[in-house]
Amino acid sequence: MKIVIAPDKYKGSLTALEVAKAIATGLRRVLPNLEVVEVPMADGGEGTVQSLVDATGGTLREVEVTGPLGERRPASYGILGDGRTAVIEMAAASGLALVPRDRRNPLITTTRGTGDLIKAALDEGCTRLIIGIGGSATNDAGAGMAQALGARLLDVNGQELGPGGAELARLARIDLGGLDSRIRSGAVEVVVACDVANPLTGPQGASSVYGPQKGATPEMVQQLDAALANFARVVKRDLGLEVDTIPGAGAAGGLGAGLIAFLGGELKPGVEIVLEVTGLVEKLEGADLVITGEGAMDGQTAYGKTPSGVARVAKERGIPVIAIVGTVGKGIEEVYGIGIDAVFSIINRPCTLEEAMAEGAELIVQTAENIGRLLMAAGRFN
Repeated sequence: MKIVIAPDKYKGSLTALEVAKAIATGLRRVLPNLEVVEVPMADGGEGTVQSLVDATGGTLREVEVTGPLGERRPASYGILGDGRTAVIEMAAASGLALVPRDRRNPLITTTRGTGDLIKAALDEGCTRLIIGIGGSATNDAGAGMAQALGARLLDVNGQELGPGGAELARLARIDLGGLDSRIRSGAVEVVVACDVANPLTGPQGASSVYGPQKGATPEMVQQLDAALANFARVVKRDLGLEVDTIPGAGAAGGLGAGLIAFLGGELKPGVEIVLEVTGLVEKLEGADLVITGEGAMDGQTAYGKTPSGVARVAKERGIPVIAIVGTVGKGIEEVYGIGIDAVFSIINRPCTLEEAMAEGAELIVQTAENIGRLLMAAGRFN
């Protein structure tokens, strides 16, 4: 009998691969002859690089980049098993977690480090880029990223803009003549993992919705929104692209718009990209059961998180789905409507979050073993 194990990470505790291996260990305690296929998953956010590297037998690379505040810092990206696809999380170089709370200021934070990661991947010979754009500290529409790759963003005097979202108010001209030739030639495919539909500007735009969590005051939100509107006008005039109203253009402080405008990027739901890269659909062939999971499952899981994508493709093939999770939260009944048949928490006694995270691997093993015994008792496996 065959079980496909396709979980997300348990954030702060275990990678998706570690979760998958723990589930497999528990099942094999009681079903030693079971065929198990481990497929580490993600949804395009944090942990996607590690999951896709693990799933494809790829490698991690570490390089020095420009951080959100202009500091030099190390950041990692992945090269997948095909040797030509790089996977990048913008948060690794330009993320909110990299900025101390008392220094968060989207007027000045930059995506230049994301451009540094892209250039490093191109220098490694990659011709396909998968870029996850969650968790940003920035509101510069990818201006810093573009500058790192050779684009010139100029003011009325022909001077290069400085870092940060506020500088876009001074943008008068875009010159892509110096943009990295590998991008300019169209030889590089750019796929962007984006799970929000926010436009670039306006009440639902990048500045209004996400600016405050990055340190923006109400006055700064207005300033940043006006700056992004100016960026959109110049992009339309100089590049012939209307980016303002594209769903997802406002993601990551407008980086969605920047990746479209400067790199010809295509925005897609993160879990869909991961499903494609991992080849999960092909690996489901002949499966009797799918086990997925994540650290905390609640009603939000049904709206584009990893287990929802796994459940959808499994159910399309008539395969039952079980979820093994850390905690079960409010609205859990929502997941039963997307194809998950049962949810099991690994918590086996009253304990603190810290205790559960420290013992996460063994708790997963025990839970998977119990599921294996239940399947055996039900006559599903012998």
